[in-house]
Amino acid sequence: MSTYIGFIGCGNMGGALAKAAVKSQLMTPGQICIADKNTAQAEKMAETLGGAVVGTNKEVAKYCNYIFLAVKPQMMAAALEEIAPVLKAREDRFVLVTIAAGLTMETIQEMAGGNYPVIRLMPNIPASVGKGMILYCSTKTHLDEMVTFLHIMKEAGRFDELAENLIDAGSAITGCGPAFADMFIEALADGGVACGLPRAKAQEYAAQMLAGAAEMVLKCGQHPGELKDMVCSPAGSTIQGVRALEAGGFRGDIFEAVVAAYEKTKELGKK
Repeated sequence: MSTYIGFIGCGNMGGALAKAAVKSQLMTPGQICIADKNTAQAEKMAETLGGAVVGTNKEVAKYCNYIFLAVKPQMMAAALEEIAPVLKAREDRFVLVTIAAGLTMETIQEMAGGNYPVIRLMPNIPASVGKGMILYCSTKTHLDEMVTFLHIMKEAGRFDELAENLIDAGSAITGCGPAFADMFIEALADGGVACGLPRAKAQEYAAQMLAGAAEMVLKCGQHPGELKDMVCSPAGSTIQGVRALEAGGFRGDIFEAVVAAYEKTKELGKK
């Protein structure tokens, strides 16, 4: 029996996950349905996917096994109110997949009007290049449904199951962190330009350096502080750069950025 997935909303994250499904080679474009209030955007995404089906929210709700709710938190209630009667009328199993920050699985069930299976997914923008760090939790799902889901999504990046009460904290790093990392890359490139490097080269060097440093943390199993100390020779250039960062409050600023993002996410869940 074929599996069908549908996306209500096809912005950056919805589009990235749809592309991952196609790349998995477990889905054909014809098994993917795209719905968006911006029909032109949905048609463009369907074409990008190689011929996915363009439908309505209600069609996604009626026919798809996995229904991705790829809308902003403040738009979720309206989206689910529209499809709730369609979901209620279904006699087969389906899974709601929410990527909305701050909204619990229980909230999604309440908005949808039923005690339905839900996967709460917290992807990030690097999923668009297969390098995402994606957090998830679920309720009322069967083991085979989760196995199928993770296989379909495998090309999006690394997945980690996390207790729901920690999802918001995790997403403050994984979801918001790419913006912080991009600011760091931009600042490094600016510094390189100030020292005489062409902009394109400075940006390439900064991005590859950060990717390599991250890979070392993941693969070596050493504390980042240890890896930092390996580069900081006595009386060398690197330790002077570290001194300047510490004097500027770099570490504390990053700390506060994560906490601020977390607190805002918690606020979104209260509205």
